[in-house]
Amino acid sequence: MSGTRSPSPKAPATEPDIEGRWPVWKLALLLYPAAATTVAINLYMGALMLRAVGWMPLSPVAALLWSVPLGIPATWLAGRWLRHLLDEAAT
Repeated sequence: MSGTRSPSPKAPATEPDIEGRWPVWKLALLLYPAAATTVAINLYMGALMLRAVGWMPLSPVAALLWSVPLGIPATWLAGRWLRHLLDEAAT
């Protein structure tokens, strides 16, 4: 008997397009300005809250300078998260 079967409801009908897929490092390059800015804001606000327990305040410029290196791991995590969401949406 020759016939066609419908695909399994659990399996995707088509494979995701691997060529059009953005790698994490490209996504991270696009996300770096937003992630570094977010890190700077969080550093500044955290330092303001720690001032209540006696820590020295952090100036906005110092928070921006600290966010340059600290923004790299935050950006990488955001890129991995976005890549996961895009992969999930493609299936």
